[in-house]
Parts: sequence; structure tokens; C-alpha cells
Amino acid sequence: MKRAINDFIIRFANVNGTGSASANSLFAKTIFRMGIPVTPKNIFPSNIQGLPTWYEVRVSEKGYLGRREGIDLIVCVNPQSMEKDVKSVKSGGYFMYDSTKKLPAPFFREDIHYLGIPMMDMSNEAFADPRKRQLLKNIIYVGALVKLLSMDVEEVKQLIKEQFEGKQQLIDANMQALKLGMDYVEEHFDYPLSFHLERKNLIGDKIMVDGNTACGLGAVYGGATVMAWYPITPSTSVAEAYEHYCKEFRIDPETGENKFAIIQAEDELAAMGMVIGANWNGARGFTATSGPGVSLMNEFLGLAYFAEVPAVLIDVQRAGPSTGMPTRTQQSDLLLAAYASHGDTKHVLLIPSSPQECFELTAQSFDLAERLQTPVMVMTDLDLGMNDHVSDPFHWEDNRKYDRGKVLTAEELEHIGKFGRYLDLDGDGIPYRTYPGTHPTKGSFFTRGTSKDEYAAYTEDGAAYKRNMDRLIKKWDTAKKLVPSAQLYQKQNQSELGMLFFGTSQYSAEEAKDLLQEEGLTIDAIRLKAFPFGKEVEDFISSHRLVFVIEQNRDAQMRKMIILELETSPSKLVSVLNYDGMPITADSIKGQITQYLTLEKTQHHELFKTTL
Repeated sequence: MKRAINDFIIRFANVNGTGSASANSLFAKTIFRMGIPVTPKNIFPSNIQGLPTWYEVRVSEKGYLGRREGIDLIVCVNPQSMEKDVKSVKSGGYFMYDSTKKLPAPFFREDIHYLGIPMMDMSNEAFADPRKRQLLKNIIYVGALVKLLSMDVEEVKQLIKEQFEGKQQLIDANMQALKLGMDYVEEHFDYPLSFHLERKNLIGDKIMVDGNTACGLGAVYGGATVMAWYPITPSTSVAEAYEHYCKEFRIDPETGENKFAIIQAEDELAAMGMVIGANWNGARGFTATSGPGVSLMNEFLGLAYFAEVPAVLIDVQRAGPSTGMPTRTQQSDLLLAAYASHGDTKHVLLIPSSPQECFELTAQSFDLAERLQTPVMVMTDLDLGMNDHVSDPFHWEDNRKYDRGKVLTAEELEHIGKFGRYLDLDGDGIPYRTYPGTHPTKGSFFTRGTSKDEYAAYTEDGAAYKRNMDRLIKKWDTAKKLVPSAQLYQKQNQSELGMLFFGTSQYSAEEAKDLLQEEGLTIDAIRLKAFPFGKEVEDFISSHRLVFVIEQNRDAQMRKMIILELETSPSKLVSVLNYDGMPITADSIKGQITQYLTLEKTQHHELFKTTL
């Protein structure tokens, strides 16, 4: 029998709040340390405890890190979800369960294999402390998987030692539970399974980290000294990461003084107001939130746009509208963020696909916000923000300097005549500004959210208002040249078909592209990294007959933005959508593209027959 090496999907079905997360993470990190690409997805409910939770791990020697259809093995220790979990295993796969209680007859399938292990009985017999029994039961199934999949047991043990460093009793208990699971498999099952692991050097210097941690660190390196925020899933850990790294890097070693400020505001609107105030005063301030928070921040985002004050917002998108599914992922805030506030507004969006890009684009967002004197939003999502991902290591040039934009000093103000806060002196739409207190008599730091002339004087003169709005759109054109360019994949224009994607859709889209290639369908690809769209995006779309736009929302929001901004014919852009709260799969992308092309071919054939 041919055995699959380093290519399978395992799902853990647990109960939220039972300590399974650390055991499941131990499993995924062991595979990573074996040098094998792996991607875990934590699928959890929005309540605190008691409901079903899943942890899905994909192992791919080829480096495909998006979701794939079909579960090869499920570890099910949750009776609530067992019926659904049994159905999720693909034919020929494996169902591991706690056989302390007999499995009900309706849960048996003839086309899958069953691995019953009396985990709770084993834990109760081995450990006296009732609080530890449930936790160590989880390590028992990790031990079973070590044998079943030929995992490196020494790597597992090393991770346990690191996790419980200085707590020898916990280390000993976890080692005992690990051995219990390994011994049971050795005595009762044939192993390894039809798929298993082999150590490979496929990781190199890559790291495993979540996007929210990367954003928090990127804000520190990007020069942020102020964060104002209000807790909301799934962005809270951005603030936690920022605080953690500030305490490491932003405390004066001599005085112990904090060189940062973190303020938990009374709500999201207040948080954005504090960020605007900090940036107006010369600090680099930011906030982090999700869709409901962006909704509340709309009024202040419009103020920052019209008054031209820098601001950075990290939007970790989740499923909406309203409360929606707070612990599920989507790319559904695009229209909300791009055109936030009333009136004519457009906001710069940066769209990372990996933790490394979360780090880099967060740092870059502060430069862009100050250069353009406008809000900049970093658009991540729950999948990228809260799940661990294999990522390129973060890189920072020590000689890199911050771009503070057009800020006049007191000396420069001495040598100019009347200062015009909203004058366009360089033809790029970006005016000059000053910090409060720069000069005792010259320079204007007064900022208006009402209509004004070039000298920040209040006016409702229509001509002055129009001049200001025209200058803002000129600044938007300047932004197109400053934001990160889209990524064009190799061998462009080899096909009349194109594929456009962004954010975490990258992982599955790249795999789908290869799957289509294997079936003889060549398709070009481009990945967006920012809004506004650069010329390379317009050129890519114009050079292809059809472009499939892959996005994770119901209303094809990116497609709408492309049609609106580039005046692209709607018939040229074909939506490939997913909005069930889970990351899109390569199988779904391939299936939707294939289905469309088959239907198109059929319709053309019918039209040809009708013409004849």
C-alpha cells in the first residue's frame, strides 16, 4: 500500500475551555520543528466555555498552507459534535475517539477506520488530581498520534519542557500522559497509518507566528508610541502584543520610564479620537479593532480625512454584519473601510497575506499616514490574525528612517511668508503642516473639520470647498504611487484568463492555480496588496478576457471596488466567493472557476446552434 508522506489533514474536535488548545498546538509545533510545512486553524465559539471547538491542522510537504477539503483523521473527544465529526472524515480516513464510553451505533461507517482509546479511563487511573485529569487526557491523544504518525517524540518532549519550564511536576505528568498514549497504540494498533510524517528540511529559517503578534511588533518598529483601543474579538491580541513588545523595547533602561502610552478607551469612537489627537500632536498613534468598531469610528475617520491628520487603524476582519460570527473569518469590511464616513471620502488600505507582511505593512502604514496626512488601515482578518502561520522571518534595516512627511520646523517657518495649511505647493495634493508649539507666531496647527480655505480659515464658499476636494483627489492619485504594488506572478499573459486575490485568500488561490494547471488550464494571477489600485492592476485586468476575483464575502466587495475605481466592465470580472466563516479552500476556488467555464462553453455552444 502506498503511504502518503507529509500530506494530510487532521482535525481535533474538543470542548471549549477544557485545555485542549495547548495540546493541539503542541502537535502542530512538533511538525513544524520536524521541518515540515504545517498550518493550524483554531475554530472556536464566541462564548467562554462549553460549546464545540475544532482545531484543524494541514500538513503539506509541497508548502500548500490554505485549507483543503476532506479530513484524513479526526480526534473526537466531544459527544456534542460527534455526529457531525464522523461525517466529516473522508472515505478511507480514521476516526479516533475516547472509548471510555461505547460509541453509539449510528456513528459507525463502513468506509472509515475507528481508533478507540479509553482516554478518560486512562487519565483517571493514572492521575489523582481531578483538575489535571481532563488536561492530561489531551496529552494522551497527542501521545497516540506520535506513534500513529511517526512523529519525533524527542521534539514533543522538548516542547513540553519549554512550555512548563521550572515546573517539574507538570513536566513529569505530561511526559507520563504522553507515554500512556504511545504505549496504548503500540499494544493495540498497527502503525504508522497509511499517511505519516518524515523529518524533512523544508522550513529553513521560517518562523511560526500569528498575524496579530506581527502587527503589534510592527507597530513598535514603525515608531508608534501611543495606542488607544477598545477590546473586541479578534483584534484584542494586537494590543496585548504591542504592550508586550513595548515593555521589552520602549522602557528607558536607566530611569525605568515608559516611552509609550496605551489607553483603553470607553468605546471605539473615543479610541479613534485619541489616536487622531496623538497624531495631530506629533506622536505616532494607532488603534486596532474589527468591523463593528470601524462602524463606530466612521465619524472620526471622516474628520481625519478632511482635516488631514495621520492615523493608523488595524482592522482584523470577522464575519458580520452586526455581531455576526465574532470568531469566524471574512474579508467583509472592504467597502466599509475604503469609503468610511459620509460625504466623498477614500481611505488607503494595506492588505497583508502573511505575518511577515503584517509586520512590514503595519510599520509602513505609519510612514504612509504621515506622508499622505490621512488615515491608513491595515486590513487583516481573523484567520491571519489569530492563527499561527509559517512565515518568512521579520527583517528590519537598522538605518531605516521614518518618513514624517511634510512637517515644517520653526527655522523653516521663519523663512516663509504667510503659512497656508492647506496649500498645494508641490502639485502632489499634499500640503505642509506643523506640530503644535513649533513656532510662537508663525505656522498654523489649527485644524478644521469644517469647510475651509487654503489658510485653514472657515468658509462655506463653494469654490473654496471644491478646490479643497479636488486637491484631496489629487493626493489620492499620489497615494497610488506610494502604496505597495500588487504582486504579479511569473509568466504573465500566458492565458486569456486571470485570477485576482488578496489577503489570506492567497494560500488557497495559489494551490488552486496549480490544480487547474495540472488539468491543462493555464491561468495568470495577481495579488493585491493595497487600495488605491496601481497601474499594474489596471493593466493586468485589461490584458485578460476574464478575471476571476477571489474574495471571502457575500457581496463581492473587491469586485465592486474595482468596477467603481477602474471603470472595468462588470462582465469581465467573475466572482469566486466564500462566506461561511471558514477560510476559502483550493477545491472551492477550482470548482467555481471550472463550473463557470463549463457553463460559458455550454452557453456559447447553444448560441452557436441557435445562430445556425
